[in-house]
Amino acid sequence: MIYLDHAASTPMSQTALGAYVKAAKEYFANTSSLHEQGEKSKQLLEKCRAELAQFIHASPNEILFTSGGTESNLLALQSIFSANRKTDSHVITSAAEHPSVHSFFKKLETEGTEVSYLGVDSSGRISVEELKQTIKRNTVLASIQHVNSETGIIQPLHEIGSVLREAGVIFHSDCVQSFTKLPIHVDKLPVDALSFSGHKIYGPKGTGAVYLSSGIKWDSVNPLTTHESGFRPGTVNLPGIAAFTAAAIESAEMQASGLLYIQELRELFFRELKPFTYKFLVEGSSDEAQLPHIIGMGIEGYEGQYILLTLDRYGICISTGSACQSGKQDPSVMMRALNRTPQEARRFFRISLGVNNTKEEIIRTAEIIKECIYEREGKIYG
Repeated sequence: MIYLDHAASTPMSQTALGAYVKAAKEYFANTSSLHEQGEKSKQLLEKCRAELAQFIHASPNEILFTSGGTESNLLALQSIFSANRKTDSHVITSAAEHPSVHSFFKKLETEGTEVSYLGVDSSGRISVEELKQTIKRNTVLASIQHVNSETGIIQPLHEIGSVLREAGVIFHSDCVQSFTKLPIHVDKLPVDALSFSGHKIYGPKGTGAVYLSSGIKWDSVNPLTTHESGFRPGTVNLPGIAAFTAAAIESAEMQASGLLYIQELRELFFRELKPFTYKFLVEGSSDEAQLPHIIGMGIEGYEGQYILLTLDRYGICISTGSACQSGKQDPSVMMRALNRTPQEARRFFRISLGVNNTKEEIIRTAEIIKECIYEREGKIYG
């Protein structure tokens, strides 16, 4: 099996698995219990919190654990908006956000809040100038993702944050795809809230975290909640948090080398497909404004679903977009944001690379795609 769907979910690393088992065996007590075992579990929880805070140069009290990226986005946005809303609030997001972010803003619209959706250019980036023109006197919140899960395009967070901070607008960013892959230092980055997920960085599913700056106000979504400083109800998943933290440490330590290696795999993939470059449309940008891990593309004359099923027959796993939208017949969020025609949108498929992929796997995948094209065009491969 060749797994090339890491933007959807990563396999747990041995380090993360080991941390999970150890925590489940030795730190099984409720972190809110007052006995010795409970205190022991609480100490591990706070150690994990401090470790994650260190990665992004935050304070431990600014890190709150969740059940994953979707809940991180929803709780962060709900908590911030609830505490800072006005009678005529205006909020801003982009047309290319994750479905969890869009669901929050769509709900606000149904409740009468004015929402502005920023468009994207041909590469998938928002315009900072358009953002400036969209801000109003009553704008209270903006949410712009760091890295798009379908194309890997990187938004200019520092520029965006600087504009929003000057205008007094609270800035949240979905960093699920960028966490530990790109440097994120909140002491230098003008952001107020960030969302993370464990299963995108070789940690377990059902784990995530939110960074909430101590400089902003937020309200508990669920009254009487005591866990995670009132941010999220329910007993914390300590084994999952320990595994998430272990995976984050490991991933962060190999951030620079991992980026270089993934870039090599990406370049190898396109070199192998060079004979058919004229048939490809690769979404995003060819410069540093794109995370190399994610390759969103289409092949003229071939539906993405056909490529996916063909590769699947050979044990190669890819996707046709965000796993959170699987089963839907509508074009993906990013394809709509890019104003792709229905035909162009149907061509789209995504290959997302991981640090455990080998060059041989990339070459094999390219060979199958070439075979697929030769076969369909009645040519002999070789």
